[in-house]
Amino acid sequence: MMKETNSSRRNFIKSAALAAAGFMIVPRHVLGGNGFIAPSDRLSIAGIGVGGKGHGDIMSFHKSGKAEIAFLCDVDDRRAAGTVKNFPKAKYYKDYREMLDKEHKHIDAVSISTPDHGHAIQTLAAMELGKHVYVQKPLTHDVWEARVLTEAAKKYKVVTQMGNQGASNDGPREIREWYEAGLIGDVHTIYCWTDRPVWPSGIPWPTQTAPVPNELDWDLWLGTAPNKDYIEKLVPFNWRGWWDYGTGALGDMGCHLLEVPFSTLGLQYIKDVQATVGTIYVDEFKRGYFPESCPPSSHVTMTFPKTEKTSGPITLHWMDGGIQPARPDELEPNEVFGDGGNGILFVGTKGKLLADTYGDNARLLPTTRKESVEQKYARVPGKASGHYAQWVEACIAGYGNMEVSAPFEISGPLTEAILMANLAIRGADLKVDNKFPGRNLKLLWDKDQMKVTNFDLVNQFVKREYRQGWDINYNI
Repeated sequence: MMKETNSSRRNFIKSAALAAAGFMIVPRHVLGGNGFIAPSDRLSIAGIGVGGKGHGDIMSFHKSGKAEIAFLCDVDDRRAAGTVKNFPKAKYYKDYREMLDKEHKHIDAVSISTPDHGHAIQTLAAMELGKHVYVQKPLTHDVWEARVLTEAAKKYKVVTQMGNQGASNDGPREIREWYEAGLIGDVHTIYCWTDRPVWPSGIPWPTQTAPVPNELDWDLWLGTAPNKDYIEKLVPFNWRGWWDYGTGALGDMGCHLLEVPFSTLGLQYIKDVQATVGTIYVDEFKRGYFPESCPPSSHVTMTFPKTEKTSGPITLHWMDGGIQPARPDELEPNEVFGDGGNGILFVGTKGKLLADTYGDNARLLPTTRKESVEQKYARVPGKASGHYAQWVEACIAGYGNMEVSAPFEISGPLTEAILMANLAIRGADLKVDNKFPGRNLKLLWDKDQMKVTNFDLVNQFVKREYRQGWDINYNI
């Protein structure tokens, strides 16, 4: 009894002292009931680029029920207005650098949904402060940047996720299970295609400038890109068709389509790549040449080395601008090929597999063929919509404690492959002394040195020159 009394007295004194000081941390099990979320189970998020897709991202984090939208940042007050209205308590900034400098102690994680040319510098700034990051696809604008963020994720040990929501769908997991069950044998060839671009491409840079809207900070919008005058209709969407800012059809849809073969076959870095590009005619007799603009169509052939899941190298064809592969013989004449505008076709030694964007609606060919296999991979609750909550939960759990669908260790090499395809496209469109020396070449890629070994001119696009004052300083 004496020991028990003394123990109780010590516990009382300890409890009283803590009460006097004020509780700063409350155990989850104490406050976890009745729908109450403990302070340690809420993620304080800052958004960079909060209009358009950024608005959707922020709202999806909020719907998880475990995220506090604490800070918002956008260079365009018009685009940000809706999100700012929805979260009136969130402090608003125009310059992400100022926000991170002043508020980093109050931020757990950062969501980035800006044009492609800003992704890497903004993401790296957050990671260097130890913040978890969610970045819209494509992860980066340049090949070198993709490698930087892949390495930085390992260095800074933060939870990362790229915004290719289809990676959280059931389809990619089902396809993986079918393949590993041997239903189509050893895959050797894959086709991915899209009806993009749906923005102006293959055009000259406009000669007529326009006044910058009062709500837009044009200098901040340019960021790492070369200093140019503002033009009409570039913002908020048509920047996708210009190499200074966007990454074309591959950047827009490649992450959604190539993710399926990457996750199914364990693909990593390209061995070689070649491309052909479509052009437009400015009049009946003259072909246009506008290297600042992404081409209206392309066909890229990528070769990947053998992986643990393949019996040999993989050839992956990418097609955009309405170009599609030949319809497989197993598909009936009136059956839809892919989803009509986009699709994925696996060709194996024992059969073929067809899917839509994000790996949805996967079916064996012919479509009368029905097989069932045991579920091997856990599904993400909420599927594509659950992509956001999955990241929020993983951030709360801490680095290495919970799986996410598109961490940089996966989405980094995936993005690098997509940007290597763009490298081939730009190489095919290089004009020197009125000739195109990069056309009809197979570019050989040294992944360790990060350079094309047989056509040096194209290496200028591996890592672009950043505008003065906007450099990325990181050694890999």
